[in-house]
This record gives sequence, structure tokens and C-alpha cells, in this order.
Amino acid sequence: MANPTATFDTTLGSFTAEIYLDKMPITAGNFIKLAKSGFYDGLHFHRVIKDFMIQFGCEYSKDANSPRAGTGNSPFGNVQDEHPANAKISNEPGTLSMANTGRPNSGGAQFFINTVHNAYLDWFTPGPSKHPVFGKITSGMDVVKKIETTPTGPGDRPKTPVKMNKVTIQGM
Repeated sequence: MANPTATFDTTLGSFTAEIYLDKMPITAGNFIKLAKSGFYDGLHFHRVIKDFMIQFGCEYSKDANSPRAGTGNSPFGNVQDEHPANAKISNEPGTLSMANTGRPNSGGAQFFINTVHNAYLDWFTPGPSKHPVFGKITSGMDVVKKIETTPTGPGDRPKTPVKMNKVTIQGM
């Protein structure tokens, strides 16, 4: 059975990603559950750093100007860290990776899309950052790059908010 895909419809265009349910069932399953519940619909990208990544999924980012944007978690709670031997997938450009606080089992709803190769964030490399990859952009990387180059202000927040209209899961 093929992995499901997610289509992300934003105010700057749409992009699609394969979700690695076969390799990362906990992390991917959490993302799919959130997407199917409508959790991500109407949220804004709250952290955009050129030549690094774009971050999304904070419950407080429904209000693009909320000072709490970036501090929220999942309504389903945190997910267990997932580090399967068959899923040593690096944080390469276009990959979706679980955001966390740096503490074990602290991932939830927030994730980021790498726009460059951030190998130092891989869960299987030495160091404190452990961010498992659970998907990869299959089309629309130009839209991801458009979001990445959006002018930002304090806190790496886009000056002109970038809204996620809807995330749709296909193939399930």
C-alpha cells in the first residue's frame, strides 16, 4: 500500500507531500490525525527563516499576531519520540520534520519544512537536536520557497501573514 499524501492549501499557493506512515507510524499518524480533525486549517506559519526552514502548527497561530504563536501544542498531547532503525531520513530540503522543545517526547502538533539540508537536526547524529523526518514535498516546492522568502519581522514571523487554508489527506 502506498503512503498517504497531504495537500497544503495556503494563501501563497499549494504544495503536496508524501507522509511516511510506513517508516514513521507514530509521528506520521499524529500528523494525519491532526490534519483530518481540521486542527491545521486556519493556522498561520509563525516562524520563517530563509535558508533554514518554515515552521507551522501552533494552535495559537490562528491569530497571526498572537504573542503566544509558537508556544502551543497538540490537543492530543505530546507524541513519543520515534527513532526506527529503518527510518534514518535526513533533514534534507523539502522534508517535514517534527518540532519539539529539545526535551524527550515533547513533539506535538508543530512541524517544520526544511528548505536547506539541516543534517545537524537528524535524530541519528550526535548533539541535542533530535527532529525526526515524517514526510517530503512531492510537488509545489516553489510555494515552500515563496513562503521561505516572505519578509519577516521580530521572532521570524512573516510581516504579511501566510495562512494555511486547509490540509487534506489523500490515500487513506
